[in-house]
Amino acid sequence: MVRSRVSRLTPILLAFFAAFAIGCSTPAPAAKQFNPATPVLNRISQSGILRVGMSGDQPPFNAKTRSGQIVGIEPDLANALATGLGVRAEFVEMPFGELLGALETGRIDIVLSQMTITLERNRRVAFTTPYFVTGKAILTRSEVLAAAQNSEDLDITGLRLSALAGSTSETFVRTQLPSARLSTTLDSDQAVRLVLNGKADAMVADLPICIISVLRNPGAGLVAVSSPFTFDPIGAALPAHDPLFLNVVENFMLNLEGSGLMELLTARWFSDPGWLDEMPGPAPRPPAMPAPQ
Repeated sequence: MVRSRVSRLTPILLAFFAAFAIGCSTPAPAAKQFNPATPVLNRISQSGILRVGMSGDQPPFNAKTRSGQIVGIEPDLANALATGLGVRAEFVEMPFGELLGALETGRIDIVLSQMTITLERNRRVAFTTPYFVTGKAILTRSEVLAAAQNSEDLDITGLRLSALAGSTSETFVRTQLPSARLSTTLDSDQAVRLVLNGKADAMVADLPICIISVLRNPGAGLVAVSSPFTFDPIGAALPAHDPLFLNVVENFMLNLEGSGLMELLTARWFSDPGWLDEMPGPAPRPPAMPAPQ
């Protein structure tokens, strides 16, 4: 498990963090602030740390640089939320499939890791209103597969697919593409390598991950579908037993969206590819990418 923090933020984001913090009342001493109805907020306030779980391998949402820092849209969101709470964010990196279990057992306080809101997950933990909407897509070297218009075009007997274990991409393959042969991996990079090494015909993942994977591997012949096959809302996952903490984070997300800062934050990571220079492996300088709508 790797823990890291990132403090390099754009001036406009810092301005928002300050404004959000000013909007929050000044915390009282922990002993006077204790409320048995909000155990998670109590622990965060008393420790001064917001423990944020993420996989660290889902660029541009969260990714680890060569120096070991975790950067992306979700680390920026986490830092903003922590600033508003008057604490600091601590990023707890672990395989995607372990995140909900860690949240349920109290090892982390919140999950910000491109997690799709599903009924099955929502029976275990609470979710905020979506802060991003994406959908399933494929990464492949085959122009024929990349031209697929819907899931039926990919339900091919013997088609070799890779997907992140425990993700909705895995569920999508198992339920929508039963004729395919699926290999699950602990992280998205492993799923991409299966395609690069010819051990998988395509990787199934959210569209932004497929696009970034093409940019990170110039000259590899990788292509991605132009539009997603599904509608996948992404939200922050929180413990099921603290409704006040959920309310705080929900209000934060609404503030972020309503102020226009979420749009600017998304544009920062999708329209300026300079951050790719900090990622392990090839660091291409592609044209700017339009932010997903």
